[in-house]
Amino acid sequence: MRTYLVVIDETPEARVALRFASRRAVKTHGDVLVVAMVPRPDFVQWGGVQAAMEAEALERAEALLTDVTGELMSDQGLQPEILVRKGEPASAVRQILDDYPAVCALVLGAAPTGKPGPLVSHFTGADAGQLRCPVMIIPGSLDDHALDELS
Repeated sequence: MRTYLVVIDETPEARVALRFASRRAVKTHGDVLVVAMVPRPDFVQWGGVQAAMEAEALERAEALLTDVTGELMSDQGLQPEILVRKGEPASAVRQILDDYPAVCALVLGAAPTGKPGPLVSHFTGADAGQLRCPVMIIPGSLDDHALDELS
């Protein structure tokens, strides 16, 4: 089964990437693996403050994934697999690609203006040729109709 890996956050371009991946999954009889990243906070001298910051970030990620799962169920009839990963996003994505051999594509959304996000920059940079699957960069400026036509 083909699995499309999507890294989700609160940005509109992440939602564009998710819509594209979910539409592709439906058409190819595949699945979607959605991951939300929880960055490690900068070192805080007081452990309790740092733990509270991490817990808050984890709650936001879980709420986002719950929202996304509901959207995919109602829009596409898909039940995605969801993950939350802590730490440096590029390393976490590489580990997921190693752990999930069914992933056939990494689907990322690019901001409609300005520089691409850090994951787009990383995975289209010097090491792009070493990935075991294609990276699909979905322009964040695409509307739903354009996405539906492309996917």
